[in-house]
Formats: sequence, structure tokens, C-alpha cells
Amino acid sequence: MIDQLFEFVQNHPLLVGAFLVVLTAWIAYEVRNSAASGVSSSQATQLINREDAVIVDTREAGDFKAGHIAGARNIPQSRIDERMGELEKFKDKPIVVVCKSGQASGITVAKLAKAGFSRVHKLKGGMMQWQADGLPVVKK
Repeated sequence: MIDQLFEFVQNHPLLVGAFLVVLTAWIAYEVRNSAASGVSSSQATQLINREDAVIVDTREAGDFKAGHIAGARNIPQSRIDERMGELEKFKDKPIVVVCKSGQASGITVAKLAKAGFSRVHKLKGGMMQWQADGLPVVKK
């Protein structure tokens, strides 16, 4: 098996080289994003309790009503640009952006950071991780 691998590498150096370049770029991308990927559920809880962090839930209203973090503000991601003024008074407070799975909130984090919000984070894993950790949700 190993002999076949070495033979493949010798016969297809461009293909193997391209694979290694893509693999290296992907690993670098993941490492860079994991460092800036946000806060865990326990870190978010500490921000809420110790520093009175503002929770911005970017899911649609139906998902928000089905269950959200206590005290969260529902500003759907599709309307963040027009409703950003609601957050102006919290520019110096920590802001934790929450979405369903932690993937879409990065867009909102980038928009808020560009608008001058100094302490904006996303919740790793979103509401799915929050609920998987057994943390409380409010249903309205």
C-alpha cells in the first residue's frame, strides 16, 4: 500500500503539489478563523453576568420566539443595516451575536466591527450549542 502511494506521488507531482497547497490553505484558513471565531457558551455567560453584555439574536422572528437567550434583542440578519442604530448606545459594551448554528453570525460581527463597535463577538455554535450545553432559553 505504501509502495503504491510513493509511486502515485512520483507519477503525479503536480496533482500532489496542488493537493498540498489546497490543504495548507484550508488549514491556515481554519486556524485563522478559529482564533477569531468567537466565544463559547460559558464565556458568553460570563460576559453577560460580569459585564452586562448585549445579546443580539440574528435569527428570524419565528425562530426567536421558539426559544432565545434571556434578554436577547432580535435583529434579523437581513435587517441589521437598517436597525444598527438600536445598538449605538452599546458601542462600548460587549456584544454577543447569536445565530442558529454559529455560521451566519460572522457577517453581522464584521458589519458591527466596521461600524465602530469595539467589543463584538459571535457565539460559537450559535443557539444549537447553547441548547446542547443545557443553558436556559426563554420562549415568547
